[in-house]
Amino acid sequence: MPHASQPPRAPFPATRDPAVLADIARYLRKQVVRMVARTGQGYVQQGLGAADIFTTLYFSELNLKPQEPAWEDRDRFILSTAHNTAIFYATLAARGLIDLALLDTYCEDGSPLEINASERLGPMIEATCGSLGQGLSVGAGMAAALGRAGRPGRVYVVLGDGELQEGQVWEAAMAAGNWRLDNLCLVIDANDMQVEGHVDQVQANEPLAAKWEAFGWRTQDIDGNDIAAIQAALRRARDERGQPHCIIARTLAGKGAPTLEGILGHNLRLPADIAARALDELDMQEA
Repeated sequence: MPHASQPPRAPFPATRDPAVLADIARYLRKQVVRMVARTGQGYVQQGLGAADIFTTLYFSELNLKPQEPAWEDRDRFILSTAHNTAIFYATLAARGLIDLALLDTYCEDGSPLEINASERLGPMIEATCGSLGQGLSVGAGMAAALGRAGRPGRVYVVLGDGELQEGQVWEAAMAAGNWRLDNLCLVIDANDMQVEGHVDQVQANEPLAAKWEAFGWRTQDIDGNDIAAIQAALRRARDERGQPHCIIARTLAGKGAPTLEGILGHNLRLPADIAARALDELDMQEA
C-alpha cells in the first residue's frame, strides 16, 4: 500500500490470532506516523513502541462493546501517560469507539482529539490524566469500587517508566497491594525514555520487578513488542487471583520503522520526508 493512499478500512473486529494482531499493530503504527506528520512534531516514538500493547489490549483482551462504550460491565482502560494520544486515538478508531475521520483533526484547535486525552471526547475516556502519575490512583479506586459492587469488569492502566518517578504512583501501588485488588492490571511501557532523556540518566528505577513485588503485586517482565508474550501475560494476570498484577513491558521507541527505532525523542520532530520514509518501511514489512 503506498504511503499516500488511505489506510485499510476500519473498524476491525476483536481477535486472538497473533498474526492478525500483528497486522493491526502495523496499521496503527502507520496511523501514528500519519497523525503526527500533519503537525510535524509529536509523540510518535511512544506510539510506535507501544502499538503492540494497545493492539493486544483492545483487540484481544478488553471486554467491551464498541457500540455501547458506557456498558456497565465493560473493562476499564486508563491511559496515565495521557500525552501518548496518537496511538490511543488510532486504536479507539480502529476498534470502532470513535469516528475514523476524527483522526484527521488530531491536535487541531477545537478538536476533541486533544494532545492529552480528555473525557470531553466521550465515555471511552475513563479519566482525564493530564498530570503524570495520576492514572494508577484512579484505576485503583475504580477497581476497588467494582470489586465492592460485585461487578465483573477489570481495570487496566498503562504507565510510562519515567512516570514512575512520581510519588503518587507508589502511594497507589501500596494501597492496591494492601487491598489485594486482583481486578487491577498495570502495564508499564518501559521504553527507557522521558522528556529529559534516558530514564537511567535522570532517575534510575531498576530493579522494577522487585519493587512491585515488595508492594504486594504479582509481576511479569516481558518483551512489550511480542504480541504472543503480551497475550500470555494478560491471560495470567486475569487467571491468577489474590493480588494486583504488574506487567513490565519492555518496548523499543520507534518500533517498526528502522529510521526511527531507538531514537529517544519524547516530542519528536517529524519532517515530511522522514515520515514518508517511515511509512515506506512499514509498507515493506507488510509486503
